[in-house]
Amino acid sequence: MSSIPAFFKSNDGNFTLLQGDSLQLLKNFDFKFDMIFADPPYFLSNDGITCQNGHVTSVNKGDWDKGGSIEHINSFNQEWISLCREKLQENGTIWISGTYHNIFSVANVLTELKFKILNVVTWAKTNPPPNISCRYFTYSTEFIIWARKNKNTSHYFNYEKMKELNGGKQMKDIWTLPAIATWEKTWGKHPTQKPLKLLSRIILASTKEDSWILDPFSGSATTGIAANLLNRRYVGIEKENSFLELSKLRYNQIQDKEIRLQFLEKIV
Repeated sequence: MSSIPAFFKSNDGNFTLLQGDSLQLLKNFDFKFDMIFADPPYFLSNDGITCQNGHVTSVNKGDWDKGGSIEHINSFNQEWISLCREKLQENGTIWISGTYHNIFSVANVLTELKFKILNVVTWAKTNPPPNISCRYFTYSTEFIIWARKNKNTSHYFNYEKMKELNGGKQMKDIWTLPAIATWEKTWGKHPTQKPLKLLSRIILASTKEDSWILDPFSGSATTGIAANLLNRRYVGIEKENSFLELSKLRYNQIQDKEIRLQFLEKIV
């Protein structure tokens, strides 16, 4: 795949973690992926407060999530999405999550780079934290843009599987799903961790078994865990050592056959 040394690589080679800045590492890749899922910085760490488990806490996630000027955000999105586009197969697709803080910039960049936006999925959370200011509506949604690399090249969509998961009806672009559950936080959690059920739906919708999936902002490797459970192959890039160690623990956990089956029953 590349000459980049792996932080961790499974024995079968289907789960690889790389440590570093994706803006640098992606330049050294000589491989193209079938699908990319990206959960980039939302730029919402603005010293505000929120409520978690009944306690008031800071919204700050880390230096990597601190906001900047509109020009900075647009430039950042332009750079990493351009690099990802180069690493997609011609019929490949990309999913990018966000909130109003970053998603409009992402959509504009995708359009500028000649992607075809297929859907903007609204993830409606069943258990959002309350709005403690009581001055506006509770924030309960995130958006996930699904786009294909080329406007004139068809993409893979498992329509029948999505219909099956939706009780025999066409699946809409509003997904009502909870945030991460306790069983997903056995070894700790990433501050912006996505639920496995969300990633499993994305993976099942847009890839076949044995497909290669890239996550350039890997975090605690939820994309990789879902990919492994669903028999896909995965490469994740992450800067923080603590999150990479957490990812390894999560991967090792699902190598237990009983736990693996339990997880599969919960996410599909």
